[in-house]
Amino acid sequence: MIKKRLFQIFGPIFAAALLMLVVFLSPLWARFNDVSSEVQNNAASSLSPLVLKGGLVKRVAMDGHYVGFFGSSEWSRFDPFHPSVLAAKYHRSYRPFLLGARGSQSLTHFFVMQSVNAQLKNRKAVFFISPQWFTPKGEDPNAFSFYYSPLQTTTWIESETGTKMDRYAAYRLLQMPSGSSDKVIAAALARIAAGLQPTAFQRAYVGFRHRILTNEDQIYARFRIPSTNAAKIRREARQLPRRYQYDNLNRLAGKIGQQQTTSNSFGINNQFWNKRLKKHVGRLGNFQQGQSYLKSPEYSDFELVLNQFARDHTKVLFIIPPVNQKWQRYTGLSARMLRQFDQKIQYQLRSQGFNHIDDLSQDGGIPYFMSDTIHPGWRGWLKMDRAIKPFLTKSVKKPHYHIDQRFYAREWDNERLFNDDDGYYSR
Repeated sequence: MIKKRLFQIFGPIFAAALLMLVVFLSPLWARFNDVSSEVQNNAASSLSPLVLKGGLVKRVAMDGHYVGFFGSSEWSRFDPFHPSVLAAKYHRSYRPFLLGARGSQSLTHFFVMQSVNAQLKNRKAVFFISPQWFTPKGEDPNAFSFYYSPLQTTTWIESETGTKMDRYAAYRLLQMPSGSSDKVIAAALARIAAGLQPTAFQRAYVGFRHRILTNEDQIYARFRIPSTNAAKIRREARQLPRRYQYDNLNRLAGKIGQQQTTSNSFGINNQFWNKRLKKHVGRLGNFQQGQSYLKSPEYSDFELVLNQFARDHTKVLFIIPPVNQKWQRYTGLSARMLRQFDQKIQYQLRSQGFNHIDDLSQDGGIPYFMSDTIHPGWRGWLKMDRAIKPFLTKSVKKPHYHIDQRFYAREWDNERLFNDDDGYYSR
């Protein structure tokens, strides 16, 4: 009698659990790769963590005419001159697939890349480098955890071969709380970081988890994508003229920028100023004195990204933005330090063959170039488009990358570069 009652109580639960396990382990889901054009369009501008963590929707979109635009919070600054708006309005042959949001940095992007490596091979991408990533502590562990994807981690572990890139990625992942959230995977990461292969059991476990996570992505990914930003892009595009003519658009950008920065003398968007800065501006004077972007673990994390781009032979346009010059002076952020940051990051890029760089670092004083303190807007987006459009629509020579492993070293993270007439030298 007791056994019968227990079966009546727990039997359906066990049966349901068994059914779910069968569903999520079934190889049949791999056949369902159809993602509608509407879902792709919504996902490309959604900036949703679900899209960033997943794989299916990104792969299908980037197999088509969508191009990966890696970055962080700048992509959320939609106005008529945003790359997604310009591409849609003027029927470009490409559409940006925005990858990143507030707090996403190089380590997050390295793992995001694992879900679209096939779509990056011999293709093009755009990568926005925020100077503000390169703080002494590097990527915030809480932000990394927010965007962390076990699916991308298992994808990477299944393909890792014990290279310096793999060992460093495992080491950095173990420094994040997410890296220890699964004890078996954490043990596998520890072996990879030490230059050892995961055990047979660990490999089997990773494969098991990967199958479940992949099927979950196949089942749910396309049904949880917000369309808010896609509607915003259509709305912003209505403000643009029918023909793309740079000088006319630049005048329009200045006009709109002027209309939207009437609340302050820093050229900052009214909404941002009123919500984020107005109440605090009095005590923010010189608060960034002594802030430096020259010593940071982010440089080695960034090398992971470069290493993966090199392995995939991806042609990449790197964008280095400025900061709002008026705000920079008010808060005491060193202009000399910013120039040295620009020199250091360009050295890391160019010395390894990454020569497609749109360096806007000196443009922070142009009126209506920035939408707030650190993010481009109106004229900033438009000038950026002068590099993005030809890069993505014209033929680009095959890159010749040569990865230098010294950029993984702590010595490089702490290096300060100076520039004179003869080139770079360290001190």
